Amino acid sequence: MTTNKLSVTIERGSDAQEVFEVPAYDNQTVLDVVSWVQQNADPTLSYRFACRVGMCGSCAMMVNGVPRWTCRTHISKVLKGNAVTIGPLRNLPVIKDLAVDMDPFFDKWVGAEGVHHGALTRDDPIAPVDEDSAPRVEANAGIECINCSVCYAACDTVAGNADYLGPAALQRAWTLLNDAKDEGRLAILDAVSGAGGCHNCHSMGSCTLYCPNELDPMSAIAGLKRETARNFFKRGR
Repeated sequence: MTTNKLSVTIERGSDAQEVFEVPAYDNQTVLDVVSWVQQNADPTLSYRFACRVGMCGSCAMMVNGVPRWTCRTHISKVLKGNAVTIGPLRNLPVIKDLAVDMDPFFDKWVGAEGVHHGALTRDDPIAPVDEDSAPRVEANAGIECINCSVCYAACDTVAGNADYLGPAALQRAWTLLNDAKDEGRLAILDAVSGAGGCHNCHSMGSCTLYCPNELDPMSAIAGLKRETARNFFKRGR
């Protein structure tokens, strides 16, 4: 870094910004910067974090207009002229400062039937799963999603259509659709083929580009488009 001070602009509410001078340190993350502001300059600053090691996803924020995990983003990688702008995640209601309301995000998981649909009881034998089968490979590709909402914040379709289920919910639906132990195939296909479903996706790919876990929601959504089309003609609609 070229100086011992960073110029940190924090977006606080509608059109409100505040600039802080923050000491620069080696190996400093964006979350470290936000924490320094809250601990040393403004104790009223609200933000959210937990694990600090990229496991929980709760520290996601907009950094220079890009959604990121702030705990895994080194400040030196995102500085522009020794300055950085940090804001709350896009496409979600702001509770206060950098903390957003995640309820709409999780409501859409429910709307996409992103819950396990079981048919067996504890008294039934455990059905074997072929880990090498094509459906299981597809299911495994999405199970590392930690619900951080980075893809949701990156999605321009969500920004323009509040009813769109979003990439994370649709990826979860695709995972369950390929899970041999899930019995909700028709419910899932009906849920993701509606007005806010997978066919709203414009395949711009921001969800896949910015996913910190290197998942591929865009391909999952493409899979849902194919399966809902097959289901449409199979059912004679």
